[in-house]
Amino acid sequence: MKAIILAGGYAKRLWPVTKNMPKQLLPVAGKPIIEYPIENIELTKRIKELIISINAYFEFNFREWFTKYQFRKKTKLVIEKTFSEEEKLGSIGALHYLIDKLGIKDDILIIGGDNLFEFSLRKFINYYKQQKTSVVGLYDIKDKAKVKGRYGIVELDNNDKITSFQEKPQNPKTSLVNTACTILSKEDIKLIPQYIEEGNNKDAFGYLIEWIAKKKPVHGFTFDSSWFDIGSFEAYDEANLYYRQKRISAMRERKVIVNLE
Repeated sequence: MKAIILAGGYAKRLWPVTKNMPKQLLPVAGKPIIEYPIENIELTKRIKELIISINAYFEFNFREWFTKYQFRKKTKLVIEKTFSEEEKLGSIGALHYLIDKLGIKDDILIIGGDNLFEFSLRKFINYYKQQKTSVVGLYDIKDKAKVKGRYGIVELDNNDKITSFQEKPQNPKTSLVNTACTILSKEDIKLIPQYIEEGNNKDAFGYLIEWIAKKKPVHGFTFDSSWFDIGSFEAYDEANLYYRQKRISAMRERKVIVNLE
């Protein structure tokens, strides 16, 4: 299985901070956002290669970071030839471009480069192997007001198969939301050109999942560990506070252990 991190957006909602710096390289508790999912990926033996999809505008920023980070798996950057929000390919367009350019025919784990999560990707992949369908990572925000117009929402049957998927509804039926963690089977990857040819939305990745789920089974993997979608300054501040407190707690625990020894 290959892992793909999508990091080709322009994050205009975080301007001016992200006007000259990609959101994925902003620090959270002293570490670039993108390094959190990478560390999770590098703990997973089933993933043999990591591909990071970026745009040409931020190529210099990413290459500078790329040369300094000590990768533990084979990793490559793929550059989308776009330089502005108006030119961007969108999540699905970027995935289609990348798959076509690299000739990918394997199952793929797709992660948004601005998402922070703590559930085990090993368990996620094992669940995928068990279900034998494409799988979407889900998180229950437990507040429909916070979901409205912001997230893709999902309904499941008793076997965790997706029965309904709506991208950013104004009247959400549930607070169970789609996160930017998906495993697409190699069979479902073959459907992406058809999705594009039909003129469907190429931006939010949820539209593709909604489209596939109407044609064949797709399952949801619901986790309850922490999750942050860094799409606003509020979410960015919340993530920084959470991971700073976590780091402080870890330092205190280490200090106690040293003192006991």
